[in-house]
Amino acid sequence: MKKIFYSVFVMISCQTFAQQQYETIKAIHYYADSLNKKDDYINNQCMLDLYYPKGSKDFATIVWFHGGGLTGGRRELPEQLMNKGYAVVGVEYRFSPKVKAPAYIEDAAAAVAWVFQHIQEYGGSRKLIFLSGHSAGGYLDMMITLDKNYLKRYGIDANNIAALIPFSGQAITHFTVRQERGLAATQPVIDSLAPLYHVRKDAPPMLLVTGDRNLELYGRYEENAYLYRMMMLVGNTTTTLYELQGYDHGGMAAVAFPLLLKEVEKRIKEITTVNKN
Repeated sequence: MKKIFYSVFVMISCQTFAQQQYETIKAIHYYADSLNKKDDYINNQCMLDLYYPKGSKDFATIVWFHGGGLTGGRRELPEQLMNKGYAVVGVEYRFSPKVKAPAYIEDAAAAVAWVFQHIQEYGGSRKLIFLSGHSAGGYLDMMITLDKNYLKRYGIDANNIAALIPFSGQAITHFTVRQERGLAATQPVIDSLAPLYHVRKDAPPMLLVTGDRNLELYGRYEENAYLYRMMMLVGNTTTTLYELQGYDHGGMAAVAFPLLLKEVEKRIKEITTVNKN
């Protein structure tokens, strides 16, 4: 685990991509038309926006899931990820209480499956798909990566995700899932709807980022620290934990983006080197 103290914020230069042209395609349905026609909520809610470097080849894609406690929010394309030479996908999913678990997790898997199935049409690489998101979005990242069954339904091996970078994601069963069962937010549960339940040695590289343990929402740092420890105990050597000192649950997100971009750059180099060899 690494503690990070931010007094000077080092910006990543985007001069290399200054001349790159980008295109945004909004409101792409990621479920099949047959399902959209049967379910108005899916048709109106389950969409994604795609921002990509037009004319580029084999670029990386960052799939971003917004936060909101699984009960609200809106798909977004974080400006901190734009103009960096990457595609960014902002995903919208269904909310509780209109649906219950695991519906929103299934939505996340369907959106990521869409990216795997279609990103090459825009010039992207299937080998460079990264998952990230804040809070509830981080929870969705971890669930569909650590529990391989969600993506397996689409013929996709979750181990083909290049890396996972959740911001303050819930590692135990999400508090909204527990609320659906009539449990309090302070009643911890670890079951099949908890990322911690699915720790495994062969998971893709995972960078866990949380705010300050004394400022975070509930025990968000401690949950991630436990996940990190369990991943180590099962033999996984590619999980890292960062605690952003002095930042609360909401404030940590903006500070975490440079860590995300650094991890993406590192993994691109690693994957590219392996493919060349």
